[in-house]
Amino acid sequence: MSDQPAEAQQPEQMPVAAQPNHDGGPSAAPGPPPVPAAERVRLAARRREETDYIFHYWSALGWTILTFGIYGLYVFYQLIRRMRDHNARRLELLDAATAVAWEQAGRQGLQQEMAPSFERAAGHLAVLRQMTGDFRDPVIWLLLVIVAGIAQIVAFVLLDQDLIKHSQAEAGAGRELSVIYSRLGQQVPSDQGQVKRPDNYVGRILATIFTFGIYMLWWYYNQMDEPNKHFTSSWAQEDHLVNAVDAVR
Repeated sequence: MSDQPAEAQQPEQMPVAAQPNHDGGPSAAPGPPPVPAAERVRLAARRREETDYIFHYWSALGWTILTFGIYGLYVFYQLIRRMRDHNARRLELLDAATAVAWEQAGRQGLQQEMAPSFERAAGHLAVLRQMTGDFRDPVIWLLLVIVAGIAQIVAFVLLDQDLIKHSQAEAGAGRELSVIYSRLGQQVPSDQGQVKRPDNYVGRILATIFTFGIYMLWWYYNQMDEPNKHFTSSWAQEDHLVNAVDAVR
């Protein structure tokens, strides 16, 4: 996290696992002052319309037909882009909310008592952080699909696995933050969205082959609808978290 606990009360250091990664070495020039953790939370919440793209399947299908498949390339691009950007945004929001809570725990003299919860939250955030380094560049994946159509199936399998991994880590971090903020006097419900189960990838691939690609229409629907539900289910918990951050800072 970017903000340090108040030095006046000499709180403990944030647990190592909860500290952000920094590139070593001196900087060539002083950068802008760090953004306060509470403001990072608010900024990340405001960016949901930029990152959490909500698909309307029948509209997308209609435009794909009308444009002889060209619009479908845009759909595929957005499928990759939105999952990558949603993960990065949620990581920023949850990371900053954890930093705010750590500062408040220091002011209340609760850091030592609450350190295990912060450590567990940091472990879940580490999974989200690791996912930001996965190969999910939407432009490159789009080019791969144009060159080799089978890349579309590979991307769909990876997107499904990403949603599972992301939702598990996000739910874990949300549960810990719910406990942490409750101890600080603020009620934040844990994310109630269910963690997605893995698809039957072999079955989907065989269905695509035996239906001469028609099954891909249903697979596209799932790739749109399942993240749609995940995004919208996280927004309510996110709003509670923003309010809790404003209340404790």
